[in-house]
Amino acid sequence: MRERLQHYIDGKWVDSEGGARREVINPATEEACAVITVGTKADVDKAVAAARRAFKTYSQTTRAERLALLERIVEEYKKRAQDLAQSMAEEMGAPLSFALTAQVGAGIGGFISTIQALKDFEFMEDGPGYKVAYEPIGVVGMITPWNWPLNQIALKVAPALAAGDTMVLKPSEECPTNAAIFAEILDAAGVPPGVFNLVQGDGPTTGNAISSHPDVEMVSFTGSTRAGIQVAIAAAPTVKRVHQELGGKSPNLVLPDADLATQLPAVAMGPLINTGQSCISPTKVLVAKDREAEVVGFYKQMYAATPVGDPMAEGNHLGPVVNKAQYEKVKDLIQSAIDEGATLETGGPDLPPGVNRGYYIQPTVFSNVTPDMRIAQEEIFGPVATILTYDSLEDGIELANATEYGLSAAITGDPAKAAAVAGKLRAGMVAINNWGPSPGAPFGGYKQSGNGREGGLAGLKDFMEMKAISGLPA
Repeated sequence: MRERLQHYIDGKWVDSEGGARREVINPATEEACAVITVGTKADVDKAVAAARRAFKTYSQTTRAERLALLERIVEEYKKRAQDLAQSMAEEMGAPLSFALTAQVGAGIGGFISTIQALKDFEFMEDGPGYKVAYEPIGVVGMITPWNWPLNQIALKVAPALAAGDTMVLKPSEECPTNAAIFAEILDAAGVPPGVFNLVQGDGPTTGNAISSHPDVEMVSFTGSTRAGIQVAIAAAPTVKRVHQELGGKSPNLVLPDADLATQLPAVAMGPLINTGQSCISPTKVLVAKDREAEVVGFYKQMYAATPVGDPMAEGNHLGPVVNKAQYEKVKDLIQSAIDEGATLETGGPDLPPGVNRGYYIQPTVFSNVTPDMRIAQEEIFGPVATILTYDSLEDGIELANATEYGLSAAITGDPAKAAAVAGKLRAGMVAINNWGPSPGAPFGGYKQSGNGREGGLAGLKDFMEMKAISGLPA
């Protein structure tokens, strides 16, 4: 069992001040595979103080110096790809092949998009009679999730480094080892002491200490809407910037004349990828009534043919969901759909055939789903697709928007026709004949899916302050 009992503070690995041990459970075996120390308020205080000291000098670095640092990080990151993939396979159940390509690759992508944004970034813009300066915001607290751990770490750390900020990161306690390896990568790349600090821990103790800390100027959080509300409440008394990417309930609006064979496969795969544990997973499939049978048959065939297996084995299969609580939640939602009268086309709440342990969910498809059912309203975070019908395209658009979330939406169909629909969907991201945004595109949502954006130029600006300067000499 791996031991990652220390925190990375001020360029050194240090013992916790009074933190308790916490075991990390392998979701495939239901046995402990690692142990961390839950960071205390004293640990966070120490990390914030180190970041505050480092800000004085790091905030004054040049664009060229920051670009060189980011590029060194990418090179060191590549050297640890296998270690990162192994840790995620064991701790969150991402199959090795998927962890090495998609999970590890997503982290690199976050740095590459930031490097491109920084190369062209205008730190000073001219206005009529004034200038606008973009400056580092200060110490940034970062709280990241377990589902795409390296992606979310990179989308916060990379723009913070590019902006000239310093930071304290608390990764998810469900999947912490990749973050410890990430700290080693930054150390090897020569990130100055105190610029990046890692405090392992949980939300109520460590996360709350970061969110409420008076010397943290910004807290960037990715996770559930419920937890995001608590972060905002903790941050409110110090009036710090709260930057959030929260839950989603993404529709896949299938246009009435969509070519299913060529336009649906990439979108239909969305709820399967990462075992459905993606905030932008297009689980709410909306289809014209006269094409329901075709779409149901398509999803049923794809999902029934998708294998589930050991994440430590190579291959194109799904692993388990991350932990027992998530497993029970997804099972409960599946059972609720059955109880409320939806038609189970494939899958269901039982373990897959031949599996007797682990938090595995069968790829599941429901038809005859109505908008009032729990499974049509709540974020599933499992490999489940629910198919609803609409009478007219306008009805379909209304169904797509009938949610408290607004993170993303997918449209399946002719791109020209989809372009006319995209503006009517109340979501921060719309993907046509796919389920995810292009690299470097602004990532974030409307409504209770959060505020602020990550990735590329928009992400870089969100980690900076804006200063208006008037009365300058001509």
